[in-house]
Parts: sequence; C-alpha cells; structure tokens
Amino acid sequence: MSSPTPITIRVQDADFDAAAEVARLVAGRCDIGGVVNFIGYCRDEGGTLAALELEHYPGMAEDELTRISVDAAARWPLLGLVVIHRYGRIRPGEQIVLVACASANRRAAFEAADFLMDFLKSHAPFWKKEHRVDGSDGDWVDAKTTDAEDLSRW
Repeated sequence: MSSPTPITIRVQDADFDAAAEVARLVAGRCDIGGVVNFIGYCRDEGGTLAALELEHYPGMAEDELTRISVDAAARWPLLGLVVIHRYGRIRPGEQIVLVACASANRRAAFEAADFLMDFLKSHAPFWKKEHRVDGSDGDWVDAKTTDAEDLSRW
C-alpha cells in the first residue's frame, strides 16, 4: 500500500518520545498548519492494575496499522502521519500509543486522529492481559461496546 502522505508506523516494546516524533514529522515543512496528537496511557484502574501485557502478531499488526493509516490519508488531506503502538508489559502511567496527524488545517488532523484511535481501540490486532496489584492475573481485555459505537461513525 502506498500513499502520497508520509506515513510512519512502528510497533515496538520501547517507550517513545512524542515531542521528538512530532518534531520529526514537521521538520523542514512550511506547509503544515497544525499537528493533532493523541497519546494513550496505561491507567491503574482504581489502584488495582499493576501492568497491562500487550501482545501482537508481528507483521500483521504493522500491516493493519498501515492499512488504516493509508485509509485515513485518503479520507483527509493529511501532510504526515505517525502511529506508534507499544507491546510488552506496560505499567500504569506509561505510554501505550501515539497517533500524530499533520495537515494544513486543524479539522482534518482532528478528524483523522479520532478515526485512527477509534480503529485502534476496536480492531487493531493487539491483545491486552491485566496483571493486578495483588499478584493475580486478570482477564484479557475486550473492546468496549462504546469503542464499536465510536468506530461506526466512520
């Protein structure tokens, strides 16, 4: 899949520097009027969660993130796009995902970022298992009904 919009997709276990990613996205560009970015963090679920363990299928996850990113670039006039999703053991307060959308005008960037996050929350091939503070393993986390409802807007 190709797109005239520069797209960066990474699936990694290491944390990321959102400010550095946005700086790379806009470096040397005078046509970008704004960047909308969303950073998703691991919550502690009221103090009960010690960590989330995120699993994925290497290759499949990147392909799906690329596919939906190309779709977003076709729907909105984006000038750049970055999607980074982590896997592995992630503790409360740590970053999980970054979506950064650059465009000449804000509306396209906001809508594209919202679209991408709706997809990631409901259909991206990542699986989350809870690890609780009391040492027990929790459940695998399912997508919420509201996630599917959000995605249906598109």
